Amino acid sequence: MRRLNLNRIRGLQYIVRMNFLAHAYLSFEHPEVLTGNMISDFVKGRKKYDYPPAILAGINLHRAIDAFTDDHPVTKAARNVFKPVYGLYSTAFMDIVYDHFLGKELARNGEESFQAFTKNVYRQLDAFLPVFPEAFRNMYPYMKKQDWLYNYQFIWGMNNSFEGLARRAAYISDSRPAARLFEENYAALERWYGEFFPSLKSFSLETFHKVLEEAKI
Repeated sequence: MRRLNLNRIRGLQYIVRMNFLAHAYLSFEHPEVLTGNMISDFVKGRKKYDYPPAILAGINLHRAIDAFTDDHPVTKAARNVFKPVYGLYSTAFMDIVYDHFLGKELARNGEESFQAFTKNVYRQLDAFLPVFPEAFRNMYPYMKKQDWLYNYQFIWGMNNSFEGLARRAAYISDSRPAARLFEENYAALERWYGEFFPSLKSFSLETFHKVLEEAKI
């Protein structure tokens, strides 16, 4: 399993990457894996070994997904949209872009089923509130109340996510250029999503089974 190279993308180790929809979707309806996948950015270093095996499997799945995404040639091409303004943070902006197009895809497949999916994610996560890291526990009520997962599909939801990323980033403060670049390059970004996401889903399903096997679950 490949790991995220923190030395190569140093700027990302101090922020929370905001693509929660993809990580929820790629947990394949396993509650403990979902929990680990969603809290991973808030669990530093060897702290991940404080969690039960199935949640640890989710943390490892999350990090494998990030590494696969960052290293993929489509992502490397697509993030050049944001790179002139945001440098290394362009990877984190692309995470959010992928969530937008995933949200649109899920909505096209059925609004009611998409809403049922997001509600089920929150229901499953609610059962694990006691094990949430403090920072995620503080953020989670806003995610649930405002239904971030469902609202990635909307432009205004994207703008909110861009703003949230800028607030959490150490070296950027203005998300307005990201919103402008997103809209100006919308068609190209959607095409890149279509080229990339099927390979991510296949990789994630294979890795999902692998981390569960390694955890002896």
